[in-house]
Amino acid sequence: MAKRIEEFVGSLLRAHGLTLAVAESCTGGLAGHMITQIAGSSGYFMGGVIAYSNHAKIKLLGVKRTTLDRYGAVSSETAAEMARGAQKFFGADSALSTTGIAGPTGGSDAKPVGLVYIGLAVKGETITARHVFGGTRHEIKTQAARAALTMLCKYVKKEYELPHS
Repeated sequence: MAKRIEEFVGSLLRAHGLTLAVAESCTGGLAGHMITQIAGSSGYFMGGVIAYSNHAKIKLLGVKRTTLDRYGAVSSETAAEMARGAQKFFGADSALSTTGIAGPTGGSDAKPVGLVYIGLAVKGETITARHVFGGTRHEIKTQAARAALTMLCKYVKKEYELPHS
């Protein structure tokens, strides 16, 4: 039987002695919930922040007001600052962030419903990914949380796993 993504995340983090924090907006804590469904996750999961409002993004995660004014809450730049902020706040080796438009309203031509930016901060590096998911609000949130965990897995495997000979 294949492992669920949250089990795989736990296995990788434990294997490499890494810790994780999350900063969630559009997923509303779903990624953190998925992680904590795994027994023993307290060994690698430091905690999470649901920073739904811009005020919370600024006060809790250190997102710059100028970033929000220039790029908006749903942007690569904001996702990156959220991830770095969570990493710093929790003192974690790595941090994931999600920010997007889960719908069914709130989208525009430039930023449609389903648009999600995911941020990943690991040690001194920050990367982001842009996704446009479809479906209901619940489906978009679920896809975004899974995509964030998958992004972390791919990064850890690429950066920390020894090449196969």
